[in-house]
Amino acid sequence: MNLSIKLMMFLMVSVPIQAATYNVRDFGAKGDGVTFDTASIQKALNACEGTDGTVLFPPGTYLSKPLVIRTKSTLLIKKGAMLKASSHQSDWMKNPGDWLKVRGNSEFIPFIGGSDLLDVTLTGEGIIDGGGEAWWGEAEKARQIKPGYTLPRPNLVAFQGCRNLRIENITLRNSPKFHLVPTECEGVVISNVTILAPEHAANTDAIDPGNCRNVLISHCRIDVGDDNVAIKAGHPVEGRNFACDEITVSDCAFLHGHGMSIGSETLGGVHNVKVKNCIFENTENGIRIKSNPGKGGLVEDITYDNITMRNVNPAITLTCSYALNSSGDKSLAKPTQESLKTTGGNIPKFRKIRISNLTATCQKSAGKIMGLPDSFISDVFLENVKISAPESFVIENAESIRLSNVSVDVANGRPFQLTNATVLGLP
Repeated sequence: MNLSIKLMMFLMVSVPIQAATYNVRDFGAKGDGVTFDTASIQKALNACEGTDGTVLFPPGTYLSKPLVIRTKSTLLIKKGAMLKASSHQSDWMKNPGDWLKVRGNSEFIPFIGGSDLLDVTLTGEGIIDGGGEAWWGEAEKARQIKPGYTLPRPNLVAFQGCRNLRIENITLRNSPKFHLVPTECEGVVISNVTILAPEHAANTDAIDPGNCRNVLISHCRIDVGDDNVAIKAGHPVEGRNFACDEITVSDCAFLHGHGMSIGSETLGGVHNVKVKNCIFENTENGIRIKSNPGKGGLVEDITYDNITMRNVNPAITLTCSYALNSSGDKSLAKPTQESLKTTGGNIPKFRKIRISNLTATCQKSAGKIMGLPDSFISDVFLENVKISAPESFVIENAESIRLSNVSVDVANGRPFQLTNATVLGLP
């Protein structure tokens, strides 16, 4: 074998082929914040499809209509770059028209979306901005007319049925509605992401994994107008015992927002969620599991550890009838015994929940554990928990609740109010 052939074989074996970079400016993007760069950006995304390459946004403001991510690609928004969504509502609609007359969220397109993708990354030190100011005013008007109502609007970033999805080192802000929504995805890493929206912006959830498994959310800073994280299991998934499984949330800071939530959709079941090393400040609700008859399922093996809360309301909420029981949720009248009988089943069931090493100061209530007469919340263990609040910790329709080194310091009344509940280790 001659030397040139040996050298060629060596290079083929030893030197990895570098994935291509697709600079959106090379495809015609202006990045001037005035020109719509949609077509140029989408051309770059299409060219990158399946290559393990990178679509690069150098510094600049790239105004765009909704975009579709492709498989095996990375979206890299550099520091000083902003991907800015159109403020024209019709640009987000499948069938452009009067956005206030649409019948549901499915009539909108997310700003950045993709389905059935493999190995996709969104990264960079730049910003994706949804221009939510064009949407929030009407949403708030609708909510004032009907408390708890969510006016249909699009999400900022949404992925459906994807595997090996990474969102890291980036800022998402000002979504029309939810910011980051992976649905029926597996192998999701969301790391070092900042998510921002005004405290008053209706329904601006930060991260809502729906029917996902093997999810890690870590080192995120979240300051929004609704749930900081909401794990949702809206329906059963074929071949799984639980629609949501193996989800970890760690080392996050939750500022304004409605807390770290599971639910309210739990019909498909939620299993093995771990929340640890997180800080809450000025949030409505701290940690909570919420559902309602009619869309409830089994939620079990949930652990919280090393949680610090300041000025929250309340610290802990576990409720099978969350309307009027959980701060910020007033969408329904409190269910009566008669209404519970007419929900068609799907009664929530919560069990095997452990809360350890939690300290909190609360605006009003210390906490609530509230099951149903025919579905007690069970097997809840609170260990090394210290809460200061004006009002008592309420436990109702619950059994096998165990306390160890738990201190609830309240200004009014007893630390705990029990109704139809079995609690061991009361201080």
